[in-house]
Amino acid sequence: MQEHVTDPLAGTLVDNRYAVASRLARGGMSTVYLAVDQRLDREVALKVLHPHLAADESFLGRLGREAKAAARLSHPHVVGVLDQGNDGNTAYLVMEYIKGHTLRDVLRERGALSPRLALALIDPVVEGLGAAHAAGFIHRDVKPENVLIADDGRIKIGDFGLARAVTSSTSTGALIGTVAYISPELVLGQPADERSDVYSVGIMLYEMLTGRQPFEGDVPIQVAYQHVNGTVGPPSALVPGLAAEVDELVQWCTANDPENRPVDGNALLQELRHIRTNLTDAELDLQPPAAAAATAQHQTEVLARASNPTTLIPPARPAAPGYPPGRQPLQQDSTDGGAATEALMFHSRRPDLALPDDADDADDAWTAPPPRLSKRAQRRSDREDEKVRARAAATPARTLREGNPRRRGIVWIVVLIVAALLATGAGWFFGMGPGAAAEVPAVANKTVAQAQQLLNGVGFHSTTSDVFDDQVPTGLVVGSDPSAGTEIRKFQPVSLLVSKGPQLFPLPKLTGGTLTDAKNALNAAQMALGPVNEQYDDQTAAGTVLSQNPAAGTPARHGTPVEMVVSKGPQPIPVPSVVGKAKDDAVAAIKAAGLTADTSPDAVFDKSVPEGAVVSQTPATGTLTRGGTVTLTLSKGPKMVDVPSFIGKQAADARKALEALGFQVRVNNILGGFFGTVRDQEPVNRKVPEGSVITITVV
Repeated sequence: MQEHVTDPLAGTLVDNRYAVASRLARGGMSTVYLAVDQRLDREVALKVLHPHLAADESFLGRLGREAKAAARLSHPHVVGVLDQGNDGNTAYLVMEYIKGHTLRDVLRERGALSPRLALALIDPVVEGLGAAHAAGFIHRDVKPENVLIADDGRIKIGDFGLARAVTSSTSTGALIGTVAYISPELVLGQPADERSDVYSVGIMLYEMLTGRQPFEGDVPIQVAYQHVNGTVGPPSALVPGLAAEVDELVQWCTANDPENRPVDGNALLQELRHIRTNLTDAELDLQPPAAAAATAQHQTEVLARASNPTTLIPPARPAAPGYPPGRQPLQQDSTDGGAATEALMFHSRRPDLALPDDADDADDAWTAPPPRLSKRAQRRSDREDEKVRARAAATPARTLREGNPRRRGIVWIVVLIVAALLATGAGWFFGMGPGAAAEVPAVANKTVAQAQQLLNGVGFHSTTSDVFDDQVPTGLVVGSDPSAGTEIRKFQPVSLLVSKGPQLFPLPKLTGGTLTDAKNALNAAQMALGPVNEQYDDQTAAGTVLSQNPAAGTPARHGTPVEMVVSKGPQPIPVPSVVGKAKDDAVAAIKAAGLTADTSPDAVFDKSVPEGAVVSQTPATGTLTRGGTVTLTLSKGPKMVDVPSFIGKQAADARKALEALGFQVRVNNILGGFFGTVRDQEPVNRKVPEGSVITITVV
């Protein structure tokens, strides 16, 4: 239902485009209004954020990015994001307007649902989540309030982008989302992924099937604690008779460890539809205990108002919430009308039968009154009764011709003897013979020969049939039918159930694909993920599964853990430093490290590195993968330079010129070098290595 409440924003125009008509709902993060987009002349849902969120500039920027991303997600089961913006202090999101109600309204009105209806309602929700997960979105706040059911039967999940933006802007680790449906990893402040949404779906499905949430508490922290430390029980504990497949589906989704849940919405959708296809009609239409009681009460009220049981028809069922009369999107409670119709047919066929004396007043209205006969019919009935009494009176009490008493005595003796023999035979047959009763002995975990010997010792004949069993070894007896301790007649056969061992299924091939692909394959095959080890591999990209144990195709029982080795990519090799080494030694060192040496054709002069040795290398440090190349530059030794003569020249000029040529100058003063003139020089007028020491004698 729409909640029309007077609001200051009602009747205003937001951003010169959206005319606010009325307030629809208010939540923890925003208030939702019904508005009209005046530009496109259509009704929209205007979600206006609360002031404390609208005042956060970093949050608004993040919300804008998330809204743009969510707007690109187009799916028939996801509420579309149409626009986002700010109008002064008003920050808003414009979303598709779904006229109808929420799944919370359905649960509040109907309580627990039949498996058929629950699975049908959850299917489009999971399909929408699967599409979002495939596009890289995580909802983080899946709950019945966010599942919208349109009047025309469409089912959509809303609030994509908003929950993610709020979560990202929360620096203190506060819980965002309804605590009743929050996943354990979100409670612990760990990163959320697609499996967090799957957990919330499992909690929601549990509530749809049982009419209550699995964890309850006086304060939210108690519920959060149970999510982390508790285990969601099977729904069948509250709804007896619920199919085991439905129990397994709920508990698979709500596993505490995310690794034990479906990897995303699409994986869950595949299993959900498989279960819906394979359940019988009786399993799908199972009525929860509360729903069955309500149905019985409703039928009693209808019958109490009736005056003629042969003309009653079952009342028309009300339309499902949000659907027009006469149109039901899903088949629900199909047994109600059938039970009422059968009750009416029973009363009309058997008007002579009355209900028990302790029935209530409403049911007493159905007790058929004694038939009222006409006077002619009453006289006819009286005459028939007189004829019956006359025939009974005319029948003699004893025969008129009595036989020979002795002969009759012999006959009676023979009869008694035969009866005694029959009684004796029957006594032996049922007391000690094949008809005697005996208990079936315990034969579990025994060989077939041992079990047959036990049965023969008691007097039973046995047959064998093979069954799969995960605990009892192959060839041993699992049990018997009838079971041990049951008392039966010895002539009744006993079937020995002989173990064929566990039922085995071939393991899927995991090698060659990514680790994510391998997890999906294990989930699909109902196998478990074992230890995952990593190792370097020069030929395989990082993240690729290199091997598995047991190998692909190996027969294994469901739940068998499979160990995998995943590639870390090529191993990084530190580059050795070979500067200063001779060429051959440098090349050998690089090859020993698993790398390739390449010599540059351009050698360079170097006064400190001998000719033929390595002057530099590229790269000089860091790591390379195996076979990577290190380029070496070799030395041509020091450069040879002519030493000109500076004898007779001033020492200062000589020193300056020699240093410009790259030489080192040593000055030897004689008599204190008073005149500053170069008297002698060594070496002079010949080539020497660059950087050599030139000695000048100054007077």
